[in-house]
Amino acid sequence: MRSEKHSKKRKWTKVFGIILVLLLIGGGAYAYSVYHSLNKAVETMHSPIERDMSSKRTKEVTFDDKEPFSVLLLGVDERENDKGRSDSMIILTVNPNVKSVKMISIPRDTLTKIVGKGTKDKINHAYAFGGVEMAMDTVEGLLDIPIDYYVKINMEGFEDIVNAVGGVTVNNDLNFSDGGFTFPEGEITLNGKEALAFSRMRYKDPRGDFGRQLRQRQVIQAVIREGASVSSLWNFDNIFDALGNNVKTNLKFEEMVDIQKNYKAASKDIEQIQIQNGSGTKIDGIYYYVIPDEELSSIQSTLQKHLEL
Repeated sequence: MRSEKHSKKRKWTKVFGIILVLLLIGGGAYAYSVYHSLNKAVETMHSPIERDMSSKRTKEVTFDDKEPFSVLLLGVDERENDKGRSDSMIILTVNPNVKSVKMISIPRDTLTKIVGKGTKDKINHAYAFGGVEMAMDTVEGLLDIPIDYYVKINMEGFEDIVNAVGGVTVNNDLNFSDGGFTFPEGEITLNGKEALAFSRMRYKDPRGDFGRQLRQRQVIQAVIREGASVSSLWNFDNIFDALGNNVKTNLKFEEMVDIQKNYKAASKDIEQIQIQNGSGTKIDGIYYYVIPDEELSSIQSTLQKHLEL
């Protein structure tokens, strides 16, 4: 099953990787067709927000000048008559000058100030309270960096996008079964349904949510590899259709083209930053995850440096 080459944490994880592919994809023999298919997909995906430039910037990012920028990736479970919560938050900082991307997952139960609401709560509640704008503002407040762009993924579209790139290969460090599938240790190839089960499992992992976050990031990097491969060019229509149907972003088509032109090399070096020393606690009977001030300060400094702030 997983030995076949082409055989929701959550459906959206691969979509995150595909978005990076969309941002960083190179040209080729089908450049003209790819360009117009991408343009059509981005028109569907583009969703501006009512949010001023970050107070942590003195001017807007200019892609032609190869300035570092950040993206908040939101995996959202939205149901009928329910705005939903951001099931996961991953922040990417992209620096073309040092040719690298830094990626950090914020645990969904992280206790922080919800900017715009004036209370402390779980960070994943920010989206439920105030949508994308409040989620971006709250992440800015936690990490003390500007959040320039967002990409929101409907996790219901996960399998389509994973399958559109022909599946992904990851190096699994934990032997487990979940969702009706068995995942042995070592290199394994996953289709959409398998990747969903692989990336969402938490309770059978002694590392808990952190093990799940690790698998999510593995999946993202695998999608980037597959989406950027030559073989994926044959399937770009399906990839872009899946993106257009399940992704929203405030990035414009022209900005994506500029990113492709000026930032492509950064995707070759993706560093995962892991929050390691936090602890769980209960307040009024509700579970929260607390990041120590010292560790949070270190993460803030790392990301600020990467953004050249």
